[in-house]
Amino acid sequence: MSDKLTNFGYGFQIKIVSSLLTDKAFLQQVTDILLPDFFESEANQWIVETINTYFREYKVPPTLDVFKIKVQDIDRDVLKASIIECLKDAFKYIEAEDLEFVKTETVDFCKNQCIKRAILDSVDLLNKGRYEEIKATIDTAMKAGADKEVGHEYNTAANVEARYSENVRSTIPTPWPVINDLADGGFGKGELVVFVAPAGIGKSWGLINVGAHAVKQGLNVVHYTLELNEGYVGQRYDAVLTGIANQNLKYHLDEVASAVSKLKGNLTIKYYPTKTASCSTIRAHIEKLIMLGKKPDLVIVDYADLLRGAVARKEMRHELETIYEDLRGIAGEYEMPMYTASQANRSALEQDVIEADKISESYSKVMIADFVLSLSRKVTDKIAGTGRWHIIKNRFGPDGLTLPAKMNMSNGQIHIYEETSVQGKDTNKQMQTGEDLLRKSLLQKYKEVSGDSLG
Repeated sequence: MSDKLTNFGYGFQIKIVSSLLTDKAFLQQVTDILLPDFFESEANQWIVETINTYFREYKVPPTLDVFKIKVQDIDRDVLKASIIECLKDAFKYIEAEDLEFVKTETVDFCKNQCIKRAILDSVDLLNKGRYEEIKATIDTAMKAGADKEVGHEYNTAANVEARYSENVRSTIPTPWPVINDLADGGFGKGELVVFVAPAGIGKSWGLINVGAHAVKQGLNVVHYTLELNEGYVGQRYDAVLTGIANQNLKYHLDEVASAVSKLKGNLTIKYYPTKTASCSTIRAHIEKLIMLGKKPDLVIVDYADLLRGAVARKEMRHELETIYEDLRGIAGEYEMPMYTASQANRSALEQDVIEADKISESYSKVMIADFVLSLSRKVTDKIAGTGRWHIIKNRFGPDGLTLPAKMNMSNGQIHIYEETSVQGKDTNKQMQTGEDLLRKSLLQKYKEVSGDSLG
């Protein structure tokens, strides 16, 4: 076997660089065994050396901004140009679907090189009669590339205090204080939140309320849309942020621009056509954002049921189970909360409260998620501008509660209340008004059809 990665080709070597820049766990695994000399070009050797050096000091992969500074120190124009081209190629391959294969092959190559060097070193040790050192050398080589993360060391005194520090579960609050109270502050790293509702009820507006609130708090939010295009989703954010009806936004561009200019955080909206993106696509895009120095604090996927499974399954429920597991895995890997939505069955359309048995296709969604919130809006609610949010599952507090909400679907603004609060009681009265108006409307239509003009 060659001592270099020549046999793998240029594209493979560039994909290794892409993996080093985007996968902290992979970089940690190979930083001591992936030598710059394994690469053919001097440019890639410089890049890998820079990545390894930076990681050892800062414990994270370098961003493109870091490379922009580092490359200025190179006084050879040809090498500098070559490095820039290699970095451009690495950036292009970030969304390649074979990166997992590349990482596996790279680890195997590095391990083989370590064992090869150990055997060669052992020959010299054998000639010198240093037998104990031979065993130590081979043992060390066999351990090369092992996962260095051992986990939480429970018995360590420092970790006893750490388990009770404030950042054990650092949360990002939602726009709704009642939800924050029930979820012990909001939602944090590695947590999956699912909104459930029938089509056209308002679950997407709920997700946009979450995103808009987070951006106002100064956080980086990524909103993946698999149904509506990027511009239209952007208009919905404009409506929520300004309170202006969606159809009237075009007449108030100055107000929209003013609201956007005041945002402390950043919002990225990315559209993928239905069933064209997988969880791997989402992961690759997040990696690209991290390289650009825009690591997400919160991710929204609208919605998970429209993602493509990594592996085709005979039954949709099995495919959806894998998708939801992968989304929660991404949330944990990148240490952020993940929000998504799911369809409820058609039978849920006129339900006062939507329970877990109304979730379409797979109950495993409930089992995987940390917090599941359903939304019910009957015809009377649409008339009254109200809705009922029901907590199906809550890992962090009580569930089974139904919360009244005021919902303005012209500008997407949603307010959820505790039922016994002043606002909650007022909302319940508003719901009753909707029922009264519907009855009067139906009675009037009956009179018109029957020709009865009497009161």
